[in-house]
Amino acid sequence: MNNSIQIKALKYGNILHYEWNTELLEEGDGYVFVLGQYGRKLQHHTKKAVFTVNNWSIEFFSSMHWFTVSAAIVDGQIHEYYCNINQPAVMSGNEVSFVDLDLDLVQRGGKWMVIDEDEFIENAEKFGYPEPLMKQVRDELAGLQARVTERQFPFDGTIERLMARIPNQELETINPTR
Repeated sequence: MNNSIQIKALKYGNILHYEWNTELLEEGDGYVFVLGQYGRKLQHHTKKAVFTVNNWSIEFFSSMHWFTVSAAIVDGQIHEYYCNINQPAVMSGNEVSFVDLDLDLVQRGGKWMVIDEDEFIENAEKFGYPEPLMKQVRDELAGLQARVTERQFPFDGTIERLMARIPNQELETINPTR
């Protein structure tokens, strides 16, 4: 069985935005959790650049929910949550794709905030988001905020449980002779 999962973020109209490779951690009914490796390459098609991501991440994608979750892990702790508001993910074989709808809910320094309002307004015009979609995005953001506050799945300790699956690289550098 191949545990490699390619993630593709698209813009409205199925325009390839960026992509990266991950490893499957857990699969459930309509969702997956994947592990983003330390040092992975993110191919950013919109910016025509490749970025190296120097942290581990536990990432959640769902074919039922209008959001993704990426928990950046630094020194064994969740450093940041980054949640995209998006159309439900499409899972096909070893590929997960989703249409990013710009608004993001992030937690930095222990504080949750909505970012990229300007990008949402700009792209709504650029890509011609229909009014019902714009309302859905706002409703889904409010629903995600409630889910976080109420500690509902996947914010119910599931991500913390999966952190145990991150390889312990520190032991190799502390005790290189073992």
